[in-house]
Amino acid sequence: MSQAANMDTRSFTWYQDGSILVGWLDEYPDYKTQGDSLEELQENLRDILGDLESGTIPHVLHRGELKVA
Repeated sequence: MSQAANMDTRSFTWYQDGSILVGWLDEYPDYKTQGDSLEELQENLRDILGDLESGTIPHVLHRGELKVA
């Protein structure tokens, strides 16, 4: 099986602020990062995802859905 077949994908949102790109993972919108290029921003998002899911960052805010009648 190829490495690409094992990859998880996460959606993210970003905008340009002057010469830098600011972005966040859609499931963790309170944790922003930045980069000088889209590639650098994506690498920084991968790093922060690892920190968020490893427990390195305390009190991580999570989003969920609630079904109501």
